[in-house]
Amino acid sequence: MTAVAADPPDEAVAGHYGDPYAEQRALCAGSGVVDLSHRDVLRVTGPDRLSWLHSLVSQHVSGLAPGTSTEALVLSPQGHVEHHLHLTETGTEVLVHVEPGTGAALLGYLDSMRFMLRVEVAPVPELVVQWTPAEGYALVTSVEGTAGVMAFEALRIADGRPRLGLDTDHRTLPHEVGWLGSAVHLDKGCYRGQESVARVWNLGRPPRRLVRLHLDGSDVTLPAVGADVLLDGRAVGRMGSSARHFEQGPIGLALLKRNVPADAALTVDGVAAVVDELELAVPESPARASAEARADLLRFR
Repeated sequence: MTAVAADPPDEAVAGHYGDPYAEQRALCAGSGVVDLSHRDVLRVTGPDRLSWLHSLVSQHVSGLAPGTSTEALVLSPQGHVEHHLHLTETGTEVLVHVEPGTGAALLGYLDSMRFMLRVEVAPVPELVVQWTPAEGYALVTSVEGTAGVMAFEALRIADGRPRLGLDTDHRTLPHEVGWLGSAVHLDKGCYRGQESVARVWNLGRPPRRLVRLHLDGSDVTLPAVGADVLLDGRAVGRMGSSARHFEQGPIGLALLKRNVPADAALTVDGVAAVVDELELAVPESPARASAEARADLLRFR
């Protein structure tokens, strides 16, 4: 098979091997391997590795068992997402993979936080990332892809799974994109940005929400990442990634202001778009629970 390079930021791997739609169908059927070897991989070693990472990231990792994996975030002091991590504890080390081109920045931050603890952090060029329908992400020594990253992206977007740097910006909060359910532990101890996470969760009112957009299929080009999403000529959101799905047609992810109606007629880069709301895995907030309790009380008076 002849590999055709993907578009940035994935240009280091194959976009497709000749038929992106057939590759999507193969992945949906449970077969296929996607080469994601352009993702950066770090290794964290030392006896303090889990307790140290636990103090820095949004997830509860101090008791991560050998052979298990989880997602976590590194947040700014204001609670904005800086890094989205996939971690695997092997029993002797924690392997971390992140978006391509972000490993050096993450390494710099982690190194600055080591102090006197017994931990070491280093890049792992000999390990690369692959994705399969059965196992998801895996770290291996070599990859022979059968489906390109274009197929992976189309299925990811259809599933409503955001990607750091494409579907997020410097203001993104975990609550807005569904990472509060998968990458944040709401009962763990202190970490940078925790107060902001707790405040927004308690109020139950994040300023934006991630949605899937169905795009006008008559347009040849897809909207650019970062383009304004418009309602009656007024910017109401930010366009993220987009792709052509083998069943759903052109689709994309976008961050919209909280008050944008679900039936709004939107445009982005001149392309008409309609909202398809996502069911994001977000734990119920105290504010929402209290509001529903008050509504139930009024209903039965």
